[in-house]
This record gives sequence, C-alpha cells and structure tokens, in this order.
Amino acid sequence: MAGYVTQELPDDIQQSVLELFNVARSTGKIKKGTNEVTKAIERGTAKFVIIAGDVNPPEIVMHLAPLSEEKGIPYAFIKDKKSVGSVIGVKVGCSAAAIIEAGEGKNNLKALKEKIKPSKK
Repeated sequence: MAGYVTQELPDDIQQSVLELFNVARSTGKIKKGTNEVTKAIERGTAKFVIIAGDVNPPEIVMHLAPLSEEKGIPYAFIKDKKSVGSVIGVKVGCSAAAIIEAGEGKNNLKALKEKIKPSKK
C-alpha cells in the first residue's frame, strides 16, 4: 500500500471533529485504539473515525482509511496522537478513535458527515 496520504483538514473542521468526540465521550459511546476502531469499522458500528496523523510507523493505522471508505464511514486525520488522546479522555496519545453512539452530538455528527464525505475513487 504505497502512498499513505493524510487527508489534511482545515483547523476549524479539525476542532469541530475533536469537539464532537468530546461530546460523544461524555454522552455517547466511543472506542479507542487501533484494534478497537478496526473492529468497530468491520462490524459497521462506527459512525465516525479519527486517525492521528503522526503515528509512527504509519503502517499501524494505514488500513483504517481504506477500510472506512469501503464501509462508507466518514473519517478524518487529526494532527497528532496527543490531541486524539486528550479528547477521548486518556492521558497518553492515542492513534485512533471511533464514535459508536454520538449521544448529544447527533446533530454535530450529521453536519460533519456532510462536510467530510469519504472520497470516491
């Protein structure tokens, strides 16, 4: 899988995505970590996926974007693991997270899905 490319989002959309995950963590349900996120995508329970753009080696998360596209699940690359970790409530960096239930963030999730469509090849 050559050509691992991160989909760079404008800062305001990244901030909206992080706020959505913060609300979902408080009032809904999220999964954290590459393995849990992979399972959620494969099972079709993930509603939105974020992937840290600074994971090293990138092979750890490079399957998440194509898998999300295959299942029609919107995803976004966030600048760093620290941002992902802090928004999902862990004190360390996290490579990926997925919203399972948006909770009070349902309307925000719907709006973000419109802004971030999975790319068609």
